Amino acid sequence: MAERRLSAEERALWAKVAASVRRYVPAETEEAAAESVGPRRRSVVARPPAPVARPAPPGRAGPGDTLDGTWDRRLSRGLVAPEMTVDLHGYGVAQAHGVLDAALAQAVARGARVLLVITGRPPREREAPYRRGLIRAAIGDWLTLSPHAGRIAAVRRAHQRHGGAGALYVVLRRARP
Repeated sequence: MAERRLSAEERALWAKVAASVRRYVPAETEEAAAESVGPRRRSVVARPPAPVARPAPPGRAGPGDTLDGTWDRRLSRGLVAPEMTVDLHGYGVAQAHGVLDAALAQAVARGARVLLVITGRPPREREAPYRRGLIRAAIGDWLTLSPHAGRIAAVRRAHQRHGGAGALYVVLRRARP
């Protein structure tokens, strides 16, 4: 790309802008810099406010990310056999939500640790104009809002032998006595 030469008017404007720019010096080091440079005009630099620590909202815990490395390695290698499977193919969005809630309730009642949820593959770029993958897109919200959300330890993509991109592992926490 070839450089364009500035006109005299643009050069004058640029000189004004360049003259108005001051080097940023953090407030902690501003005094030290002033001592080393000598007296100079101090510019006021507004600091962003410190982040406020917000407590977790009360209520149910959502699906967490509480797996240790061993679980993650076993899931990613397909070494964990799901104890239950729910296939959401062929259901409408509302029906699939109900089926998923019922399957979660059943898995919790049985004490299952891994539930395989088959959602179908997510839509590809070339399929974008078509409304596919609605269940897959909504499943994260459904799990977060589920009455069993506190029992969900993690949600991971399934290994290829269990459905790959078209399925998810829902890892449940052990029941606490």
